[in-house]
Amino acid sequence: MEEVISEIGVKVRILEGGYCTHKEKMVIKGGKNEVTKFPSMFGLLIHPKKGIMLYDTGYTKQFYVETAKFPFNIYAKLTPVYVNESDTAVNKLKTYGIKAEDVKYIIISHFHADHIAALNDFPKAQFIYMKNGYDKVKDLKGFSALRQGFISGFLPKDFESRSIILDNDSAKFQVQPIDPFDNTFDVFGDESIKIIPLEGHYKGQVGALINGNDKKKYFFIADSCWLSKSFRENIPPHFMANIIMDSSKEYKRTLKKINIFYKNNPDIQIIPSHCGEIYEKFVLNQA
Repeated sequence: MEEVISEIGVKVRILEGGYCTHKEKMVIKGGKNEVTKFPSMFGLLIHPKKGIMLYDTGYTKQFYVETAKFPFNIYAKLTPVYVNESDTAVNKLKTYGIKAEDVKYIIISHFHADHIAALNDFPKAQFIYMKNGYDKVKDLKGFSALRQGFISGFLPKDFESRSIILDNDSAKFQVQPIDPFDNTFDVFGDESIKIIPLEGHYKGQVGALINGNDKKKYFFIADSCWLSKSFRENIPPHFMANIIMDSSKEYKRTLKKINIFYKNNPDIQIIPSHCGEIYEKFVLNQA
C-alpha cells in the first residue's frame, strides 16, 4: 500500500465500556464451547486541532432500561450484558479530566447497542456515520428493529441535526481508496483519521484508520470479526452467527480484505471491538 504519512498525529486510547458474554465457538469456527467475556471497547481519540473524539461508545446502564420490556427484553436475554456506572464512557473520560461536553465528534461504526448506547451522554458531539446504515434502521420499530439489533432510544432527539453523513454515492469527503478496500473518507481533510466502510456484519459499518501521535497506526474494525485470530487467519464465525449479519457474503469478503490488509501492513495495529487479546494489551496493561 502506497501511503502518505500525515503530519497530524492523534492520541489514541482504547477503553472498555462494559461487556457481554457468548460461547467462543459462536464467534470463530473451531472456538471453545465455553462462555467467554467479550469486552465492549471504544476509542478515545484526541486530535491536536479538532479536539476530543470517540470511536463508538460502549454500553451504559440505559441498556437495562431500554431492554426491560418486550420485545427488546429478547435482546437482553440473547446477549447478557454487564455494565456498571464506572464502566461507562462518560465516567471513563472523567478519569482523564474530560467532560462530556468536551467530546466534539463520535464516529459510529454501526448501530448495534454496544456501539451507540452512550450517545445521549455527549450533548455537544457531532455524529459521523454511513447514510446506508442509518437509512436501514431509522424508521424501524418493534420486532423489525429487534431483528436489526437497533434500539432507537439510544439516539438523542436531535441526532439528525448533529450528523455528518458519509455516502458511498457522493464525492463529499471521499479520497483515494486504501487498498484493498473500495471506499475511503477523510472527514477532517488532514489524513489523520480515514474512515473505511466494512460491510457485512451490519449495513454501513465503518472502520477507522488512525495516524497515532506515537508514530504508530491503528485500524479500528468494529465487528468485522470478534477475535484477532479471525483476521490473521481469515477464519469466519460459526454459521449460526449469520443470523445477526446483514450479509454473510459481504462479511466474508470484508474479512478477507482485512486479512490482506494485515499481511500487507504488519506494523498497523488492527483492533476488533470485542477481542480479549486487544483488551489485555491495551486496556488491562495500560490501565
